[in-house]
Amino acid sequence: MPVPPDPEDGLKIGVTPWDFSGFDARSLSEQAARAEALGYESFWLPESHFNANAIPDPLMLLAAVAAATDRIRLATTSYLLPFRNPFLAAEQVAVLDRLSSGRVTLGVGRGFAPTMLKAFEVVPSEKRRMFERCLTVMQAAWSGAPVQVGDGEDEQVVLDPLPVQKPHPPLWVAAFGPKALAQAGRLGLPYLASPMETMVRLADNYARHAQAAAEAGHGNIDTVPVMRTVFLTRNRRQGEAIRARVHDQARQTGRLSDDAKVDDWTIIGDPGLVADRVAEYRERLNLSHLIVTRLRITGVDRADVEASMAGLAELIG
Repeated sequence: MPVPPDPEDGLKIGVTPWDFSGFDARSLSEQAARAEALGYESFWLPESHFNANAIPDPLMLLAAVAAATDRIRLATTSYLLPFRNPFLAAEQVAVLDRLSSGRVTLGVGRGFAPTMLKAFEVVPSEKRRMFERCLTVMQAAWSGAPVQVGDGEDEQVVLDPLPVQKPHPPLWVAAFGPKALAQAGRLGLPYLASPMETMVRLADNYARHAQAAAEAGHGNIDTVPVMRTVFLTRNRRQGEAIRARVHDQARQTGRLSDDAKVDDWTIIGDPGLVADRVAEYRERLNLSHLIVTRLRITGVDRADVEASMAGLAELIG
């Protein structure tokens, strides 16, 4: 029999919304409150633009969630820094951290879609530089010390309010590709892995990230978050059907390699299989945070999704 993870060993689970049929403050808040009641540690929103069900301002939505929850952390998978003024972004994150009594985890990213970059007047070759400049200014502003405005000018500003968390909310970097991984490692920040990469690719990515961090003089980064499609069911037929649907949906996005099998990037099956797969991720990657995502699966109703979530929370402890 598989052995469930020890609840004392620190594995944390998070979740993204699983129902966008009524995409409003009440619906999001109800989902976050449900996740909190089940024992999930964090509730995550991405940032997206110019597509169906876009989420252009995740912090605004998480502010609504803050009022309906008490303990669950409020997190972004990809708050896109090249599109933002760093002082305004620092203020907005600080306000959300205040509203939530210090529950923000900020996953930051650069953006990759050419049309989106063009719409926000970001030159693709400049996005990493703009990302890092924005992040550096935000961190300086969160310190509470005066920060120079512009280049070679005497004017300075002091941020107020400051975040509850010191020196600032946890920062994770959503990274895709060698350059982004190297940048995250050089900055000494955790790398937030996407839900579509295989176990083999993840192992290689974390090795690259760790090497870059070590070369920059940073110590071991023990925060290892991975986003995965996780679905726990005791019904074998249902599990097989969900695996097929998830695989087909991923193929349609064009972001899945031709040789990738569904088990390479999902955890779908009975409690024993799920426990074994979680143990494998922990052993091979030193997984610290498992973020359950992509739960809007064709043909699966909300009750089944929430039953899966409850089963996973019980299994993890």
